[in-house]
Amino acid sequence: MAKVSNFRLLLPPFLSKPRTQSLFTVLASSSSRRHRNLPPQPLHLDRRNSSTNRESRQSKGRDRGTTMEETQSIEFNKRRAEGRDKSDIPKKNLQLKVRKLNPVNTISYVQILGTGMDTQDTSPSVLLFFDKQRFIFNAGEGLQRFCTEHKIKLSKIDHIFLSRVCSETAGGLPGLLLTLAGMGEEGMSVKIWGPSDLKYLVDAMRSFIPNAAMVHTQSFGPTMSTNEPAKFDQSRLSEPIVLVDDEVVKISAIILQPSYIEGQLFTPSESHSEERMDQSPKPPGSPNGKRQATTKPGDMSVVYICELPEIKGKFDPEKAKALGLKPGPKYRELQLGNSVNSDRQNVMVYPSDVLGPSVPGPIVLLVDCPRESHLEALLSAKSLSSYYVDSAGNLPEGSKGVTCIIHLSPASVLSCPNYQKWMKRFGSMQHIMAGHEKKNVEIPILKSSARIAARLNYLCPQFFPAPGVWSLPNHNCSIPGSLVSSEGSISAENLLKFTLRPYVNLGMDRSCIPSMVAPSEIINELLSEIPEVVEAAQHVSKLCPRSTEKKEDMTVVQDLHKVMVEEPWLPANDVPSCLENIKRDDMEIVLLGTGSSQPSKYRNVSAIYINLFSKGGLLLDCGEGTLGQLKRRYGVDGADDAVKALKCVWISHIHADHHTGLARILALRRDLLKGLPHEPVLVVGPRQLKRYLDAYQRLEDLDMQFLDCRHTTEASLKAFKGLDSDMNNNNGDIVAMELDSTLFARGSRMQSCWKRPDSPVDKDVVYPILNRLNKLVQEAGLEALISFPVVHCPQAFGVVLQAAERINNVGKIIPGWKIVYSGDTRPCLDLVKASRDATVLIHEATFEDAMVEEAVAKNHSTTKEAVEMGDLARAYRIILTHFSQRYPKIPVFDEKHMHNTCIAFDMMSVNIADLPVLPRVVPYLKLIFKNEMIVDESDDVVDAAVAAS
Repeated sequence: MAKVSNFRLLLPPFLSKPRTQSLFTVLASSSSRRHRNLPPQPLHLDRRNSSTNRESRQSKGRDRGTTMEETQSIEFNKRRAEGRDKSDIPKKNLQLKVRKLNPVNTISYVQILGTGMDTQDTSPSVLLFFDKQRFIFNAGEGLQRFCTEHKIKLSKIDHIFLSRVCSETAGGLPGLLLTLAGMGEEGMSVKIWGPSDLKYLVDAMRSFIPNAAMVHTQSFGPTMSTNEPAKFDQSRLSEPIVLVDDEVVKISAIILQPSYIEGQLFTPSESHSEERMDQSPKPPGSPNGKRQATTKPGDMSVVYICELPEIKGKFDPEKAKALGLKPGPKYRELQLGNSVNSDRQNVMVYPSDVLGPSVPGPIVLLVDCPRESHLEALLSAKSLSSYYVDSAGNLPEGSKGVTCIIHLSPASVLSCPNYQKWMKRFGSMQHIMAGHEKKNVEIPILKSSARIAARLNYLCPQFFPAPGVWSLPNHNCSIPGSLVSSEGSISAENLLKFTLRPYVNLGMDRSCIPSMVAPSEIINELLSEIPEVVEAAQHVSKLCPRSTEKKEDMTVVQDLHKVMVEEPWLPANDVPSCLENIKRDDMEIVLLGTGSSQPSKYRNVSAIYINLFSKGGLLLDCGEGTLGQLKRRYGVDGADDAVKALKCVWISHIHADHHTGLARILALRRDLLKGLPHEPVLVVGPRQLKRYLDAYQRLEDLDMQFLDCRHTTEASLKAFKGLDSDMNNNNGDIVAMELDSTLFARGSRMQSCWKRPDSPVDKDVVYPILNRLNKLVQEAGLEALISFPVVHCPQAFGVVLQAAERINNVGKIIPGWKIVYSGDTRPCLDLVKASRDATVLIHEATFEDAMVEEAVAKNHSTTKEAVEMGDLARAYRIILTHFSQRYPKIPVFDEKHMHNTCIAFDMMSVNIADLPVLPRVVPYLKLIFKNEMIVDESDDVVDAAVAAS
């Protein structure tokens, strides 16, 4: 990997100047030298490469108003763009690693992996640890980031168990499978267990995950049907279902199915707005009106029982000698539980003859009872009866005492009197309340990311508002009432352990719980480490004046000409007319995820929230963990409001780092709006995404409506616009032909991967959805949402958001702003054309300039190429994002290209009113990272970043 030759380029210019000069003078003078207003240079990409997987194509286009060759050669990986590059897909079936087990197991514990506990976006995960085996229960979104943060090696995981199959418990599974498949040269896999619903999740993931990464999946329990409810008598199950049984641990499962009146359960094929209810007091097949369990996919829950083998009693060599045994191998056989013949006597020696009394092995239960409708099944489960104590609190003969129960159930269920009575049936033992309503906000799950956010907030609060969870100091309370305070019950915390082996240490271990760090401590550390940041923060505050008016009345009140004279980064006439008298409540760009490939400590994967304030919001891409990022930015309740107000979710392409957070967002919106009048959210994405969503909706309803990106291109929208009048004039056939000809028809570039013979346009289906899109766009104050093709993979798109014109207080018509998001792409003329005179171009910049070969191979852009695209399009501001995880905190870039460009960070919020000063804060932001590593050369980060698609 290329190294950075000049570290000075990453530092604010004042750090290399004598202290006799003021910070203000140095920044102004150095910037005037660096950022002269030079005309943009034409983009030349005529690099030649002999590699077989890199080809060039000729693209014709005339640049209006910018000098540019009429014909250019743009280099990209054509095989990858057409979907014929299989280099990233495992070539062999990934094998499960066979580990030599240690039956003695000197160390064993269960540990809370606190995913979702601060933001309540997912269910917590639990690690069951042994010397040679690792088991994880539940894999919600953010599990990878959490494990990376706390150095928990996911490559050591052997099995993953799901307590339910839904976005809350399994949202992180797709990304985890892809990460494991890309590790090392061979890749690896884990075995995934879940109730019979698991098959629906696996079928959905096949849309974008190689089959080799999912071959080791096993479901259990009754098979559900999406058409007919399954009837199941919980009380008939007398024995748990054994899943794993070896010399280390026995793991069993008990299925919980909710009890509902016949016909009450919701089915995805029914109307999204209400559930069917059968008011009959005695449903068919239900004697005496007793309710029976009727279950649909996604409703099943699981109680897992983890039993460790008993600890053998201490070996007594004196007894062995008395029975005629000589010291040697037979001693070992007896300790292993095997009988042997006496050496001196004609008798058989049994282990019980020479061993002291055995100690029963610890038993851990993981209980997920998600709703009160599951509680009846839990209370009637006969397979749990062997663990209950009698009325006197003693274990009946033949029963097994439970050591610890980890409750994954929510507070609404935990507080039920029947649930609390059920807990007492286990006698005196340890209860750990890990339900996700536990708000552990003072100890963030992602401490490294929170630390960076606090530092950036101190330096530039205008672009880095304080995280929403900071405003919730009273939310560190947990499960209500006397439940947690009762004897033997505690609330879970991040990395809390319960030790199982060695037996002498049996019990709670709080040594790994992260210490609480207040924002003030982080700032004190920053001031001690970088004293210059105080002066920098003062200058940033002058660049970004804040109004004391209410948001809805706030306007840009700065004298731009005066600012430009004092801080000559840009000419005063550079401000576009669309920003005249712009209000702060017009639009804000919130960069929720700015990394590529997979989540890391400091950068989550792609997601951009376009906040239109009172007019709602839009999501551009929705990688894993997007909901958690929204809740960190706006707070738990604020993010819920944003999700409810979503107008549209737009997905650029089918790669996992751009869409695997979508199901969780949609499921939450469904739950938040349940019982309220509303319409399904509109999802615009590539055709393959619909296959995934359709398959997933057999598992849980997502309350959505889908529209193909190719139906939102400029040509397609134009054709559909005249459909009504033409159809009324009996020209329907002609219009259909014209419409089909606009959707990447023969002769258009790369039509082999964008237009397929088996994908005809059904105008009767598409037309009403397009009408709804137009309605939503207008409600959001926009004039258009237009997709355009880019060069990355089959059906990869960028998007244009064009705001409607407005009239100021003196009747002047002011043009609307224009935002363009590139998605993932190589430089291409379609993007330049779509970005013409954009107010903001958000462009991917995965690689540094020295890694252009890697950029071509993966069909990504370098930082320089991204800036050149914006310059060619005459974009007012360029925001670079989607950085390789090689650059953990700040990417490598050449400062001379950054005259109108800003580097994006997670949680960065760019209000449209602040665009004029955006590039001027970049030197100050780099000050925060002056002592940090530039490129992460660790094997796991680089290998995973290179291997990921």
